[in-house]
Amino acid sequence: MKTQGIVVAVVLLVVASQLPGQDQPAEAEPKAAQDETLREELLDRVENDQVARKAIDELIRRKEVTLDNPDIKKIMEIDRQNTTWLKGIVEKHGWPSKSLVGEEGAHSAWLLVQHADHDVAFQKKCLDLLKAAVEQEEASPQDFAYLTDRVLIAEKRRQIYGTQLTQEGDKFKPLPIEDEEHVDDRRKEIGLQPLAEYLKFAEEAFTPKEEEKGE
Repeated sequence: MKTQGIVVAVVLLVVASQLPGQDQPAEAEPKAAQDETLREELLDRVENDQVARKAIDELIRRKEVTLDNPDIKKIMEIDRQNTTWLKGIVEKHGWPSKSLVGEEGAHSAWLLVQHADHDVAFQKKCLDLLKAAVEQEEASPQDFAYLTDRVLIAEKRRQIYGTQLTQEGDKFKPLPIEDEEHVDDRRKEIGLQPLAEYLKFAEEAFTPKEEEKGE
């Protein structure tokens, strides 16, 4: 992958992981995880994932992300390790559902797959499993939307929900969207905030503040 591709991919990974925009109703009594050990492992891996990605926030703001940066290499290695591990979990259990690992654990499994860009075939396999889990209310529809778009963009197709972004200067814009006129309708149906709000959050998260520009 070219350096520019890596930069865009990393920006998208960080934005997706930090965005709040998922209007999921809180469960009155969340289900207890059937496999607490697996749940804890998922949460630990996501914590390591996020620590590594937050370390490059400033690099992204300054547009200094390069392939030879040790922090970028670390992220790529973490992604490879997590993907290898998760493949074994999926082979053994199927998709890590809410019943199996709790709501937070299931969301963590999604985040690890979302970051498996080096293995699109595995992402597609998980997308099918995630779709079935959503239909059984065992996974988040919003997670399904993000992974759907991720796979479509990887296949050089138009995304459906506008979750995948690219950066142009200090502005973010969605990568090509199918039937863009009705994207907010689709986002609303699945519990995502309007696209304009999504873009605003991304810009606020990654545009240097005035005091930072003056440093």
